Amino acid sequence: MKKDTKELFVPGRLCLFGEHSDWAGKYRTMNADIVAGAAIVSGIEQGIYATVERDSHFSVTSTAPEIKSLWQDFSCRMDAHELKDIAKSGSFFCYCAGVASYMLEWYKVGGVKINITKMTLPIKSGLSSSAAICVLVARAFNLMYNLNLSTMGEMNIAYWGELRTSSRCGRLDQACAFGVHPVLMTFDAEEVEVKNFNIRETLYWVFSDLNGTKDTIKILTDLNKAFPFAEGEREKNVQYALGELNQKTVNEAITLMEEGRVEELGALMTKAQADFDKYITPMCPSQLSSPKLHQILADERIKELSYGGKGVGSHGDGSVQFLAKSKECQTEIVEYLKSKGLHPYGLTIEPKHTIRKAIIPVAGFGTRLYPETRFLKKDFFPIIDKDGQVKPLILILLEECKAAGIEEICIVLGSREEREQYRQFFETPLPKEHLDKLPKEKLKYERHILDLGKRLTYVYQTEKKGFGDAVYRCADFAANEPVLLLLGDTIYHSNTNKCCALQFIEAYEKYNKPMMSIHEIPLEKVCYYGVTSGKWIDSKERVLLMSNITEKPSSAYAEENLGVVSVAVTGRKRYYCAFGSYILTKEVFAQLKENINNNVVNAKGEIELTTALEQVRQQNGLLGVKLDGKMFDIGVPNEYRNTMCNYVSPC
Repeated sequence: MKKDTKELFVPGRLCLFGEHSDWAGKYRTMNADIVAGAAIVSGIEQGIYATVERDSHFSVTSTAPEIKSLWQDFSCRMDAHELKDIAKSGSFFCYCAGVASYMLEWYKVGGVKINITKMTLPIKSGLSSSAAICVLVARAFNLMYNLNLSTMGEMNIAYWGELRTSSRCGRLDQACAFGVHPVLMTFDAEEVEVKNFNIRETLYWVFSDLNGTKDTIKILTDLNKAFPFAEGEREKNVQYALGELNQKTVNEAITLMEEGRVEELGALMTKAQADFDKYITPMCPSQLSSPKLHQILADERIKELSYGGKGVGSHGDGSVQFLAKSKECQTEIVEYLKSKGLHPYGLTIEPKHTIRKAIIPVAGFGTRLYPETRFLKKDFFPIIDKDGQVKPLILILLEECKAAGIEEICIVLGSREEREQYRQFFETPLPKEHLDKLPKEKLKYERHILDLGKRLTYVYQTEKKGFGDAVYRCADFAANEPVLLLLGDTIYHSNTNKCCALQFIEAYEKYNKPMMSIHEIPLEKVCYYGVTSGKWIDSKERVLLMSNITEKPSSAYAEENLGVVSVAVTGRKRYYCAFGSYILTKEVFAQLKENINNNVVNAKGEIELTTALEQVRQQNGLLGVKLDGKMFDIGVPNEYRNTMCNYVSPC
């Protein structure tokens, strides 16, 4: 039987702003007056490619031509003492063994075989190749043993695993776990928080090892003398630069990136370097005066092609980064630095949506669709899609997520047995005899289905404690990021060239509030739905500042209390209910947790999402967004019939 093999890619990482603030912020455990650290970190385009599979041993091999001549394959038993000894040995594979020992100790896993197939990440160039390999190992165990760890969980395990070696890595190194897009990391004592943010314009970075000399241990030793309590002026300057000033710089950088003010962002990089020279360099002048760095930063040719530049990492004559004015300028800077004998790389960061995760609960039995649900889960009921293909409903939902830029999707199942159907459909290739019968375009679609399967994570709601409980089981997956929630028995038809989920996400990026999608219903049908009321806050009357959510009100009550007044059509009242999708923030998950702990349940003893949303609305506000599309429900026979008849061409 062929082993279950998966492909992985983990990039290196580049700190764009906020170097040194990760370890500085940790000193808040001893001095609360120290300002928390903050850094903007991005994965880069260079990284480690590998295949992973279960094995009786822990092994790391390579078929990558880039490193084959330097490589010696490694294998050992999954034995705690043996792995820890290797981790402490300082050998080439000590980082891998450190993470493997942590996984064995805390998760009781078996072995994995990791084969590195391609290596484009330069080693010992300030790009955290050691952190990348640690994340790779953590992710391999997570996938092979279905541990359902979040990205944050993988990042933390990579960190603690690396600490089992002689290395003393910073907390921002493992940000490579979040892929090739920037994240904001904050460091408050032992707490680390990671937050995504949106980029308005494409950013063309160039970074390069300076081929210089620096003593990182000396730099860190001298800078650490300023903590936890500063005594002289130089020490106070270091605390100020890595604390209050750094927070101001990082916040300004995020604003500029979100608003697309690229030229000002480059100028901020130049200012950040000047601040470093003024406040931090005097603490370790022998290493941080950096003549080679400043020579490159002052180069007139590079200044013509870039908006600004600064040092990277621990600074000194280690690495440099520039923000190029265009794609062409990026290429010219790379070629120019090569002519200087350096080894530069480009990093292009494309605009990306802040919401990259989605949740789809499908744990229900589907009582109203019995007896078909004795055999087939309702999320696999067939629908004829707009492209003419017959697809299970869940596939249409996953394609909606992909079209909206969603990278990770958490499926809430009712039992581990239900996982098998997903494994068969999204992870198991068709037998050769069936593949041979498919035309070329269908073979391409088969690969598309398997690719969607790589985006899936699973949690289980074995006890039916309500929709809110099902959603809360994804709290670790959400990891304090905003997430898209789609109902598992609902699909959406957009009236525009943007799918409904993308319309919804773009609205969130403008307002940054928890949201629920809404659509208009006639007054006589309000008794069947949760009805919202409020006031429009935009001229197109698409975004509603909600003032109430009422479950299944009478027509008389709704007419008197829940009508939404149109400004465009003076005095006209309309009525709105949930459209079937939500954007949930960390405040919603916190409220669900509180309700679960305090047993805040409905008459059936269930945790309701609506209750938590109403509580969040009262405390922080909640928006309703009217999407340009139509919702189709398959949860009851008549609605399923309507979907089959009208989904492709709605009335």
